[in-house]
Amino acid sequence: MLSEAQLARLKSMVVQRLKEARRQLEQNEHFGLRQAMAKDSLGELSNVDNHPADQGSEWFERGKDLALAEHLQREIADLERALQAMEEGRYGRCVVCRRPIPMERLEAMPTAMTCVEHAPAAVSESRPVEEQIMRPLSGRDGDEREDAWQDVARYNELVGVDEEAIEADEVRGYVEEIEGFLSTDMHGRKRGYVDNRLRVEYQQRLDEAGVMSILGNPRANNFTIWEGYVDVEEERARLRRERQSHRPPGGEPTEGV
Repeated sequence: MLSEAQLARLKSMVVQRLKEARRQLEQNEHFGLRQAMAKDSLGELSNVDNHPADQGSEWFERGKDLALAEHLQREIADLERALQAMEEGRYGRCVVCRRPIPMERLEAMPTAMTCVEHAPAAVSESRPVEEQIMRPLSGRDGDEREDAWQDVARYNELVGVDEEAIEADEVRGYVEEIEGFLSTDMHGRKRGYVDNRLRVEYQQRLDEAGVMSILGNPRANNFTIWEGYVDVEEERARLRRERQSHRPPGGEPTEGV
């Protein structure tokens, strides 16, 4: 049985710790849980358009704050329950077997309401509530696949998958279709074409449409050997500029020009 001096000392310990816990909870605003995570903590208006992976550190800190706040609130509840037991004269006896709790145990944990033999087990069997609705990614069909990779990797093992691709007819190595058969020399001057299947099909489509090119039917006098179809007036102006650039001031063009 506890003496009055022992009970007073234990009560003083409980009251002091209760004040400290409440002060700590108010000073840090319940570990920041009173602040909106997006607006106050991160400066964001909303988290809707942000991927959770972009805020991994913030989500970890928020989870830690939740755990610390829950732990401190649970301690406050235990301290208040111990004070109530002191006021009602039930403090110091095990609530299960009604035997006195050793003083050593009460000094180490003033909120203890049971003896060591009837203390709750340290291992909790409770599970998060979300596990009641969550299902494994690969299902429970007996096939021990891991993550989503095994669900899609099997497509690489099917024969002829490349032939069934939507873009199987996509040209490779160039952008415009005519690039598949046009050619030049190493200086880009001697222009021509390669008589391959692409050129034949391209020419057939032009003939069926009754045009000389995809741009229509340009005039024949707009054709030059080096530049193909160009604007005649622009070509004449360019040639005049070239001749004038080689003409000495107040004289005829230099020899060889």
